[in-house]
Amino acid sequence: MRDQKKADEIAEQRVQILSPLLAEGLDSAQARQIKARICEQTGISERTLRRYLAQYRKDGFSGLKPKGKGERRSDEAIPVNILEQAILLRRQVPSRSIAQIIQILEWEGLVEPGQIKRSTLQEKLAERGYSARHMRMYADTGTAARRYQKKYRNQLWHSDIKYGPYLPIGKDGKKKQVYLVTFVDDATRYILHGQFYPTLDQVIVEDAFRQAILKYGVPEKVYFDNGSQYRTKWMKRACAKMGIRLLFAKPYSPEATGKSERFNRVVDSFLAEAVLEKPQTLDKLNQLFEVWLEECYQNKPHSGLEGNISPQTAYRSDRKSLKFLDPETIASAFLHCEERKVDKAGCISFAGKKYEVGLTFIGCKVDVIYDPADISELTIEYEGHKPFKAKELVIGERSAPRPKLPEHLQKAPADSSRLLNAAARKNQERKETQIPAVSYRKVRKEGESHV
Repeated sequence: MRDQKKADEIAEQRVQILSPLLAEGLDSAQARQIKARICEQTGISERTLRRYLAQYRKDGFSGLKPKGKGERRSDEAIPVNILEQAILLRRQVPSRSIAQIIQILEWEGLVEPGQIKRSTLQEKLAERGYSARHMRMYADTGTAARRYQKKYRNQLWHSDIKYGPYLPIGKDGKKKQVYLVTFVDDATRYILHGQFYPTLDQVIVEDAFRQAILKYGVPEKVYFDNGSQYRTKWMKRACAKMGIRLLFAKPYSPEATGKSERFNRVVDSFLAEAVLEKPQTLDKLNQLFEVWLEECYQNKPHSGLEGNISPQTAYRSDRKSLKFLDPETIASAFLHCEERKVDKAGCISFAGKKYEVGLTFIGCKVDVIYDPADISELTIEYEGHKPFKAKELVIGERSAPRPKLPEHLQKAPADSSRLLNAAARKNQERKETQIPAVSYRKVRKEGESHV
């Protein structure tokens, strides 16, 4: 299953590489320019890029997964000192390609020709934060001098989290802060979804993202800041599954997320009015926000739109067709995956509960696939086995006999001790190879009759 997870990660990386070529309306000249830029930035050949594109168009996300090659041999690993030299070469000249770095290492006699594969070195540099993309991210310190706006709806979505008021949430009645998550369409400034949530974690972003997609289809790209709620492994996996290009703002550049920040300032006027209503529940606050959003923003003239039309008019009148995915694809994209170790009773612990997996997997680490909204049933995946469902362990009033261990875990019969037999053979070999010591006490000197 680790191979499967690795294959998914590689496919996600390849989707992000291909995303500029997936935009609609590209002519052949533009495609050639984009391909050349991708090859220069990533170090992959144009032939490989064409192969990736053909596989994606034929089989989608699954077509970009590498074919199984078994476990990686230990001799393919890159020694630490060689990897440090490769990092130094990349830092000295950030534009150096992977092939050039390997060539320098070979010419300097640090590695044998063919010892290091380009894909392996590229992966190791990316893990350490020295990929071509990482180097460009921190080398380019400029900021945008002009505003930008996409031409059509759903070309680009923005999202942000705003700290909201304190409400009496929970059984203890203590006031806790709530948080507003919004998704904004770049071209029309239309709010695709906005809702207050009781916690500050990645789950609230996932829920708002899912609701926006279910209502308005999937965007071509999404653009987030570097908050921990957005920069998650789940977000990368979900966007790759749905064919969405995932972009992040440069660190410490609030101007890059200006549209979301601007809307958050507009929300301040709602919060000032909501204080007068003194909402006591989260549902009441969201009801007030929904009415305010519809009447005081979505259907009001917007100075950032041509003709001062409203965001809703701009979005509804856009002739760009919406792209909806089938429910199975969306459900798969929004599933979570975590690893758990099966205990000696054939169970795993998950979310404070026990789930029965089976004695066959005792001591194994399995992947748990689940929907955060419903963990009454989990999907278990393990390499070499078909995925299966695991339900919560029910402890009855009476104990049941312990199930028999699977045959492959039972004690195997033996006629003798292989350890002692092997030790005896080793001891005999040692005695036969030892050179007898010479005793000089038994050597007589010339002319002497005693020893």
